[in-house]
Amino acid sequence: MSERIEALARNVDAHLAGRARRLPSLADELALEALPADVLAVCRELRDAPGLEFDTLIDVCGVDYLDYGRDQWGTWTTTRTGFSRGVDRSAPHGAAGPGRFAVVYHLLSVALNQRVRLKVRCEVADDPMVDSVTGIWAAADWFEREVFDLFGIYFNGHPDLRRILTDYGFIGHPFRKDFPLIGNVEVRYDAQQQRVVYEPVSIEARTLVPRVIRTDRYDG
Repeated sequence: MSERIEALARNVDAHLAGRARRLPSLADELALEALPADVLAVCRELRDAPGLEFDTLIDVCGVDYLDYGRDQWGTWTTTRTGFSRGVDRSAPHGAAGPGRFAVVYHLLSVALNQRVRLKVRCEVADDPMVDSVTGIWAAADWFEREVFDLFGIYFNGHPDLRRILTDYGFIGHPFRKDFPLIGNVEVRYDAQQQRVVYEPVSIEARTLVPRVIRTDRYDG
């Protein structure tokens, strides 16, 4: 790790007093993880503390860890070698315990030209929720709406938590790893009703299985 990142890490540790732990990262990056209960206090400290001054929120991302470390491909007929090597087969398929969802904040200090990445895992998988940071960085408004729309993560205290990319009548959250690729509903215009109608998906699901072992031969 570079000397500049080490100095920044020491400064973060001094101000946060153990409320965030360091995560493995590249040599020129600093990544932290905080508990959901501490996210607002940690974010305020990162913004206001001397030597940190992360005044700009660059992005807010959602993460779905479903099958993380168990399967690299979500199909039942994948090969047990190749792309699927190095995973834990003893864990039940599709297990979704606490920590399945996480929210990642990318922060920038314009004055000091330094960056940090902060991750917060949601404690409940069935109803993932973290506190909104819109009161700390106004830019979080649309970012959090996007994460809610695509991952179904709720942000407690958000002033206007509505879908932002999908339609208001959309069912489900497209970036969840258990969301069907064909979706749940399809949209068409009904000439008789003179409006757009939603109907169950009528196309058949097609599973794409990666082939990592070639059985054909080329003799030249």
